[in-house]
Amino acid sequence: MNDMLTARLTVEAFLADYMHAIDADRLEEWHAFFTEDGAYRVTTRENEELGLPLNIMSCRGHGMFKDRITALRTANIFEPHVYCHIPGALRITGVNGDVVDSESTFTVIRTTNYGDMRVFVCGRTRDRIRMTEAGPKLIERTVVLDSRQIDTLLVIPI
Repeated sequence: MNDMLTARLTVEAFLADYMHAIDADRLEEWHAFFTEDGAYRVTTRENEELGLPLNIMSCRGHGMFKDRITALRTANIFEPHVYCHIPGALRITGVNGDVVDSESTFTVIRTTNYGDMRVFVCGRTRDRIRMTEAGPKLIERTVVLDSRQIDTLLVIPI
């Protein structure tokens, strides 16, 4: 029981730090939440249920994470906006040595520079997290969106 409670508290704090970094536009820190060869993907519930390998966004390894943010900062053209992550229910689905598996729900509110606010996406995440001496690191993060479409370009990670 104590191991599960410790894992839950550690994962909750880690994911809060992850969401706050994105919401505060500290995107250059994004890669540091992952192991060196960590994987990130965003897909839809429909694709998951049908077993389709299609992703809306996919990155593997620190190099791809850094390239994604460099492109966002220098090449992508999109309406400026910020996110506000609203975390939902978190559950620990497994602990195996120094690896913790978790699942959680979320909602992201998107706010434009003009003050327009709306629910941008919601869904669930499945995370595999390695507990290291330097702190938790995502081995893999899968974001499963409830909707099959997004109303605008997905440039900022979820």
